[in-house]
Amino acid sequence: MENTIVKVENLSHRYASQWAVRDINFEIDSQGVVGLLGSNGAGKSTTMNIICGVLKQTKGEVFINGVNLKENPVEAKRNIGFMPQKLPLYLDFTVEEYLTYCADLRMVEKTQVKKAVNEALERCGVAHFRERLLRNLSGGYQQRVGIAQAIVHNPKFVVLDEPTNGLDPNQILEVRNLIKQIATDRAVLLSTHILTEVQATCREIKMIEEGQMVFSGTLEMFNNYIEPNTLVVTLDSPPLNEVLVNLEGIKSIEQLTPYRFRLGYDGEKKTAQKLAAAAVTNDWGLMELVVEKSSLDAVFARLSKKNNK
Repeated sequence: MENTIVKVENLSHRYASQWAVRDINFEIDSQGVVGLLGSNGAGKSTTMNIICGVLKQTKGEVFINGVNLKENPVEAKRNIGFMPQKLPLYLDFTVEEYLTYCADLRMVEKTQVKKAVNEALERCGVAHFRERLLRNLSGGYQQRVGIAQAIVHNPKFVVLDEPTNGLDPNQILEVRNLIKQIATDRAVLLSTHILTEVQATCREIKMIEEGQMVFSGTLEMFNNYIEPNTLVVTLDSPPLNEVLVNLEGIKSIEQLTPYRFRLGYDGEKKTAQKLAAAAVTNDWGLMELVVEKSSLDAVFARLSKKNNK
């Protein structure tokens, strides 16, 4: 496919006698944020390190913009930007010195280094701190510099490992917005175990458990992986709880407020329709009726085989 920037084929890796990942296959398009999910020990970090060229796989192939990473690593890595969870910051450098150093490491042409650094500074919102020592930046601005070093050579594919880890709520929002902004013209792989991060930033999800790909699809597909089984209804003049729970298809009731109820149901569309019809017929004052989707946590638990129900 023309718009595919990353292609992973039959990827497997073994540490001693134990396989960390087995036969993983996926593709990533040329723009937007893709979430890489997985619990501790699932194989997420191994996969990410192989894709970034940090670790050489036991089997399989990785192509970055059509270039085989194992056969031509230097050329492939020109299109890879990587921000690890523990930022490789030299705290006694100024922001500008550090990004200049990173541009040199990424083999940016000498005549283009200053321009590349200025563009990364501006894009990541740290240009006004160019002369400040890295040790004197807040955690949020250090994360911004970490993202800046990952894009200073203008790669087509950027990998960010837990980019909001340790930040306060305001800093998290700022970094999320920055990630979405840089993903408008490149592919971003966001590695995280925090489901709210995925929900807030990603259009697509890849999930690895026990070394295998257990899910690959859109965020909406992930949300809908488990069928909805609750209805939330708000009634201006509600009947007794017994009346609601005895309606056809209704299995349980939880009263949230005097006027708002969560009803467990059989998942049939007609059950919601019958509830709405009953509310109108009996003049219960129907104000709202919502089919609740499964929470991301519930889907994660099911996919990672931690839900024993």
